[in-house]
Amino acid sequence: MIKGLIFDLDGVIVNTDTYHYEAWKSVANKYSIQIDKSINENLKGLSRRDSWNLIMEIGNIQLSDEETNIVLETKNNLYRKKLKNLTRDNLLLGVENFLQELNHSKFKLAIGSSSKNAKDILNYLNLSSYFDSIIDGNMVKKLKPSPDVFIKAAKNLELKPNHCIVFEDSISGVKAAKDGGFKVIAVGNKELLEKADFYIDNFLDFKLDQYATVS
Repeated sequence: MIKGLIFDLDGVIVNTDTYHYEAWKSVANKYSIQIDKSINENLKGLSRRDSWNLIMEIGNIQLSDEETNIVLETKNNLYRKKLKNLTRDNLLLGVENFLQELNHSKFKLAIGSSSKNAKDILNYLNLSSYFDSIIDGNMVKKLKPSPDVFIKAAKNLELKPNHCIVFEDSISGVKAAKDGGFKVIAVGNKELLEKADFYIDNFLDFKLDQYATVS
C-alpha cells in the first residue's frame, strides 16, 4: 500500500529547464563549447559538478579543481538570477491542483531533488507548505543516480521505499528511485516509458487511485 509520494522538483513540479540550459550555454561558450538542447537533456537529474564534467568531456577540455569551482559558482549565480523570473506559469500542468487535493489526503509528501536551490524555488512559488519533508542536494553526500536523496526523503516521512511512489522526469532520477526500491511514475519524458513503472504526460486529470494500491 502506498503511503508516501516523493517528487523530483525540476521537470516534475516546476519547469526551470530553460534557465539551466541558458546558464550552462553561457558558461560553456566561454570555453568554446557548443551545447544544444539535446545535450541539455543529458544533464537532467545530474549534479552541477557531474553536468560540468559531461560538458568538459564533450568539449575535450580539462580544468583544475579551482577553475571548476569557479565555473560551478558562475553557473549557479546565472541560474539563480533567472529564478527571480519564476511565476506559477512555470509550474507543470495540473500540478498545483494535484498538490491541493493531496493536502487533504492521507498521503505524506516529500521533495527529493539533486538541486541545491530546491528550497528557494519552492519558497519563490509558495509551495513549501505542501510538503512534509524537503530533501535537496545540500543534504546528501551522493546525488542522483545514487538513491540517497529518495531514501532520506522516505526516512524523513517514516516510510519504507516500497510504501512510496517517486515522480521523476530524468533517466538518472528513475535509476536512483528504482535502485532504492521505489515504484516510479515518469513524468513528461517518453524516453522513460520502459524504465519507469508508469508514465504520465502531466498532472492534468491525473488520478492517483489507480497507482496507490501497487505493491
